[in-house]
Amino acid sequence: MRLSACIVNWNTRDHLRRCLMSIRESRLSGPTEVVVVDNASSDRSARMVQEEFPDAILIANEENLYYAAGNNQAIDRAQGDFIALLNPDVILPPDGLEALCRFLESHEDAAAVAPRLILPDGSVQRSVRGFPGPFEVICEATLLSRLIPHNRTFARYWLPDFGYDEVRAVAQPMASCLVFRGSVLRDLGGLDPAFPMFFNDVDLCLRAHQAGWRVYFSPEVDVQHHHGASTSQVRRSMVLASNRGLLRYLRKHHRPHPLSPGYLAAAAVVHLTGLVKWLLTPPSRR
Repeated sequence: MRLSACIVNWNTRDHLRRCLMSIRESRLSGPTEVVVVDNASSDRSARMVQEEFPDAILIANEENLYYAAGNNQAIDRAQGDFIALLNPDVILPPDGLEALCRFLESHEDAAAVAPRLILPDGSVQRSVRGFPGPFEVICEATLLSRLIPHNRTFARYWLPDFGYDEVRAVAQPMASCLVFRGSVLRDLGGLDPAFPMFFNDVDLCLRAHQAGWRVYFSPEVDVQHHHGASTSQVRRSMVLASNRGLLRYLRKHHRPHPLSPGYLAAAAVVHLTGLVKWLLTPPSRR
């Protein structure tokens, strides 16, 4: 099997349909399988997949296992030499998946490659970040990274000067569309379920780097991304989930001991800014 396209879905039936249709219309040079994990959607997403895309492998969970565990279910089932982790709210160009697979074939040091993401208004989504450590978190919270955006020290997480017009090895691109070398993804053990919703992709990319691989960004493929189709349905709870994910990431990778000053300062900042974001976030639209 050349490629496994893996999608975790929760209540985004119409987006999922468009995503699956774009995969069906893709021009691929080898056998491809599609694995859809539905996390107990109430909008008949699973029925739609069964009826309209019978060739897809459907894993219909009876409860919402969230993003990391859902992706791991798909990865465990996937047989492809390459594994594409896809959000249901992306639409792929006909040659997009094939181009990303060929990129990995031609870059032996690459664990994964991400395309350029295009928002519904036609603008380029700022989808590449550095790794967030205590210093980067504090710079974000104090707005130093925004007030002095061209200072590479203060803005090395936000990367406001990152150019989205050339191929680059990067720290961590968004996993809305991220194609992995299957052997690497399996060796890494998939996503860490300790990060159910957020920062699992950041952790995954960091572990790939630590294992000696590179992760690339390639503007040679443009992928449409609706952005937040699932999470916008539960905005406030996602703010809390994002904060919990960041705290877990800092604990896992940046806490040499429980009383580390840098970690404690960053954790306090995350708690404070998380509360402010929660208060300023409008209620969910569901």
